[in-house]
Amino acid sequence: MQLFLIGFIIIEICEIFTVGGFPLDSNVRKGFTAVHLATITATSWILLMNAFVGYQLLDDGTPLSIALIGGTAAALFIGTGYIALDTAFDWTGYWQDTSYGPQHRNVALYVLYQLGPLVFFFLFFVLESILVLRVLGERKPMVYLAAAALLFAIGQIFQYVISVHLCNAANGKINGALFETLFTLLSVVAIFVFWSSITEDDWPIQ
Repeated sequence: MQLFLIGFIIIEICEIFTVGGFPLDSNVRKGFTAVHLATITATSWILLMNAFVGYQLLDDGTPLSIALIGGTAAALFIGTGYIALDTAFDWTGYWQDTSYGPQHRNVALYVLYQLGPLVFFFLFFVLESILVLRVLGERKPMVYLAAAALLFAIGQIFQYVISVHLCNAANGKINGALFETLFTLLSVVAIFVFWSSITEDDWPIQ
């Protein structure tokens, strides 16, 4: 779970420079965007791997489990990051050839950044629901898990549905990204509370 939280912190830092309206050179912004997209993919994968850890397929916190989760997440990060950078800077031209619609859009990046995380989140919710209800026989943790799913869904609605209307009403001064970030943060807090309620994770303060 610590790896997931670190990934989320990196995402929030990147959002300052990608969707926060922070003045940057275009090429620098493209770099931050690539890191942003790659971190979203890797962090969502880490969250899914944490769901498998709950089934004790691997002992949590062992070098093997950390290497497996970290290694696969790193592979997704590098792969998504490369595709995003090559799409933005057109190093090889390959990803522009596989683009659809306007420039800088391609199917691979769409799958890795949009569809992939949604699938990972859905599987995390299903696996954790089974773990809590069938294995642990608990009910209360489901409140936290359901709250996390609801808050995340609200954030996505602001991002993809309400954003354009907010932007038009505010003459471009505000959009749904502000509320998407807020509700995603609240969702992560709910996931942390959920995880703490079903595990004995130690969070030492040194």
